[in-house]
Amino acid sequence: MSQRIDKILSHEGFGSRKDIKKLLRQAEVLVNGKQIYDPATQVNPETDKILVDGQELNLHTNIYLMMNKPKHVVCSNKDGEHQTVFDLLDETLRTPYLIEKLHLVGRLDMDTEGLLLFTTDGELTHRLISPKSNCPKTYFVRLENPLTEDLKKQYEEKLKEGFLVPEEDHEAEFVCLPSTIKFTENADEVLLTITEGKYHQVKRMFRGLGNKVIYLKRISMNKLSLDETLALGEYRELTEEEISLL
Repeated sequence: MSQRIDKILSHEGFGSRKDIKKLLRQAEVLVNGKQIYDPATQVNPETDKILVDGQELNLHTNIYLMMNKPKHVVCSNKDGEHQTVFDLLDETLRTPYLIEKLHLVGRLDMDTEGLLLFTTDGELTHRLISPKSNCPKTYFVRLENPLTEDLKKQYEEKLKEGFLVPEEDHEAEFVCLPSTIKFTENADEVLLTITEGKYHQVKRMFRGLGNKVIYLKRISMNKLSLDETLALGEYRELTEEEISLL
């Protein structure tokens, strides 16, 4: 779909539309090799090649990012007290246009690490977070109290059936949907897969089981797994294959 060149350049962070008029007079703005002077020129960002003083603009149809979220960072655009996950993004991803469009696919608590997705694809986001989608999310969980063999059996049975999760911070109690748990070599570490995303859900579930989560990390969503080569706070674009896994 074609758009005015001044709108595109404004969204890409070149300033207001008044600034763009000045830019078109003072800089070399090429569209498919032809210099543009008229701010009303129609351009198709999906097919046309735009250069500003020799620098090609990377106009994405949609953006898909994977971040390894660190602790103590808030899943929000703005927060007066704490650093946000958007603060960790490069300036090229924080233009006025992208700030409006780029959003999170589900959130993680401030003290939770792991797989966090950003996208401009609203349709994908709706499919993944809709309660009807039953999108599986797997978490690595470290517990305060190690599990005996008897407790493992109890946890498996309760999680398989679903059970009453207690209220927290004025969030009502609820019966969680069936979920699966895998036990590791360490008695205090498990992998939990759920298909919901309620407030502090994993922590509340283990509290309901009589235990306490002391470390939490999301490691997969649907069939997409966290790239473990990403250091905390690092991110990268998803490959076409990874996008298809979502």
